[in-house]
Amino acid sequence: MTEGRSRAERKERTRQRLLDVTLRLMSERSLSSISLREVARDAGIVPTAFYRHYASMDALGVDLVDECMRPLRQMMREARRGRTAHSDIIADTVQSLARHVKLHPDQFRFLSRERYGGVAAVRRAIATELRMFTSDLTVDLARLTAGFDWTSEDLEMAADLMVTAMLGTVLDLLEVDDRHPEDVEGHLDTAERQLRLIVLGMGAWRSKP
Repeated sequence: MTEGRSRAERKERTRQRLLDVTLRLMSERSLSSISLREVARDAGIVPTAFYRHYASMDALGVDLVDECMRPLRQMMREARRGRTAHSDIIADTVQSLARHVKLHPDQFRFLSRERYGGVAAVRRAIATELRMFTSDLTVDLARLTAGFDWTSEDLEMAADLMVTAMLGTVLDLLEVDDRHPEDVEGHLDTAERQLRLIVLGMGAWRSKP
């Protein structure tokens, strides 16, 4: 039992090392420009050992999308959980997003670059994760707008507008010059105002019967 657990732990450590190495190599490059041999070498394994973990670099890229997006989705759900006031939800969501971007800039650069990149499987994985973001937010909007009798299609449209606004904020934060950290507050203020504007529009919107 202990030997089996140790083997599984070693395999997981190697898998994580492959993900970390790939993310580091992609700081200024696209996934399609990075070779399997390059990743294996930097991870300290022979190329044939790579296949014990992934069938291809595309498969590694898809796993990397999950590695980046899963904790972010969880964090954003936590930011909204139990909140009933729009102002609290917006402020907490924006601040949570900003903290995550600051802690994991390479992950967000990877997602931003590969969203329209050359690896189709990775593009699809990112698109799927963003739809799940929108779906999560749609559920919360249904709870918060119960008295407005919105259709599910309109709720999803509003959620999609919010997700799009947050993606724009991520790009703005990634472009902040380290010499001007004060610019971060400006971007966060803009993000909050954008989300508040969407919420105000929702208050006046009535779904067609």
